[in-house]
Amino acid sequence: MQLIDSHAHLDDKRYNNDRADVINDIISAGVTNVINIGADMRSSRASVKLADEYDFIYATVGVHPHYADKMNEEKIAELKSLASHKKVLAIGEIGLDYYYDNSDRESQKYWFARQLQLAKELNLPVVIHDRDAHQNCLEILKDEGISNGVLHCYSGSAEMAKTVIDMGFYISFGGVLTFKNARVAVEALNAVPIERLLIETDCPYLSPEPYRGKRNSSEYMPIIAQKVAEIKGMNAHDVCNITAENTRRLFGF
Repeated sequence: MQLIDSHAHLDDKRYNNDRADVINDIISAGVTNVINIGADMRSSRASVKLADEYDFIYATVGVHPHYADKMNEEKIAELKSLASHKKVLAIGEIGLDYYYDNSDRESQKYWFARQLQLAKELNLPVVIHDRDAHQNCLEILKDEGISNGVLHCYSGSAEMAKTVIDMGFYISFGGVLTFKNARVAVEALNAVPIERLLIETDCPYLSPEPYRGKRNSSEYMPIIAQKVAEIKGMNAHDVCNITAENTRRLFGF
């Protein structure tokens, strides 16, 4: 059986005291691959380092919208250099976040578009963060001619999911599906064909029940796969294998 966590942050400081033990637990849980996601320059470098250290870990590089106001062309050049590593699979996570607005919206939009241009130049897929910015996010993706990527930790409607799929994207879900108030996420999942679905933990964030509120880990991927199987009326083994195949197809590894 294949089981891939398509979005994790194992470089996060919350693992600093026991990262090697956590990674061993992930392997013991039957997770075959983890894609560690860059969210700023430090974590992009750290993701590449983790991918170097562990055969089953791959990396992405990119700058999250929270840090858009710290971006410049020198950092774009460094991302381009990091992306030349053989285990870097995508540019991300990049996008827009109007929930926190940690960076001003014009900066978010500019550097989102700029990183999309980098992905297109390098012929790499993108990992998209979209929170409370659905319209602008889709507009920029269309304006830049991007159709190769995934909207991670999907928070939009079922109707939007259909639009995103028609554009050519994959959609990923994680531990939120296990929450009691997950009606919108469940409706969206039901609108996503299994062949366009990825699964993730987004660890150390968004732990699934019964671990909600605690540090998340890729070790909990079987919980998410089982929940997807329940919602879609499928066998969990099939969910694992199909989503793993989808992940490999998107990221090309």
